Amino acid sequence: MPVAALVPLVVVAVAFVGFCWYDLSRSRVKYLPKWVWAIICLISIPLGGIIYLIVGRDTASVRG
Repeated sequence: MPVAALVPLVVVAVAFVGFCWYDLSRSRVKYLPKWVWAIICLISIPLGGIIYLIVGRDTASVRG
């Protein structure tokens, strides 16, 4: 597989982790400390970020 084909996937993965970390820094979390959620988001891309967004984020703190 050519390296050029993997570049968009890497860019999307880095952007997703960046988004999760940004959201993590501004939101309240449930169940685990923020630093644990940050590691989970980084280690298991994209599943860790998806789990954080669905389960770990405290939706009561979302401003709308």
